[in-house]
Amino acid sequence: MASEELAQKLQRRLQLEESGAAAEGEEVVAAAAKGEAAAGAEAERSCLTASAGAELSAKLCRRQDINEGAAQPRLAAVFNPYTEFKEFSRRQIKDMERMFRLYDSGRDGYIDLMELKLMMEKLGAPQTHLGLKNMIKEVDEDFDGKLSFREFLLIFHKAAAGELEEDSGLLTLAKLSEIDVSIEGVKGAKNFFEAKVQALSSASKFEAEIKAEQDERKREEEERKHRRAAFRELKSAFTQ
Repeated sequence: MASEELAQKLQRRLQLEESGAAAEGEEVVAAAAKGEAAAGAEAERSCLTASAGAELSAKLCRRQDINEGAAQPRLAAVFNPYTEFKEFSRRQIKDMERMFRLYDSGRDGYIDLMELKLMMEKLGAPQTHLGLKNMIKEVDEDFDGKLSFREFLLIFHKAAAGELEEDSGLLTLAKLSEIDVSIEGVKGAKNFFEAKVQALSSASKFEAEIKAEQDERKREEEERKHRRAAFRELKSAFTQ
């Protein structure tokens, strides 16, 4: 009898020890998982901190360059191209805007390096990677490595003013584009614009262009009305 009780006590003790070991193992596993999660969170915080630190450092460096005169402050994103680029007509600016939007495939309001690469290839004048970067650099006023619409207009402004070198990729872009910057072409544009300024004031020129656009819209509307009337007459002839 005593030996049976002893055997039961030993068995019970073994069961308790085994269950305690299992619980201890589960605690170890849970602790390890918790430690891994904490390490992952810490690593993520370190990455975010490093990223934020790099961004802040870049902003501080740019601010220092602006203060020292090595860089210009970023220009306002909103501007009026018709008043800032008075040498171009409204139609010319609209043509430039259509071209800009055509190659702004990202629809972010900028033409980046790859989009400029595609543009030059479409125009039949592919450029090297370094050549493309130099093209952007010539008009990149805010040093962001891409072209805003204002900087895109500067290409044609500089071309018209004769401020681009003959081997400049930007001059090639201006010459090959379908935008007629003057009657005499890109190289003679400066004299053409000077003559225009002497002949017309900016206000009267602007008003004349608006009136011309309105007249053109009226003419197109009249043509549409005539086409609709002719279609109705033709349709009625078949239904009689």
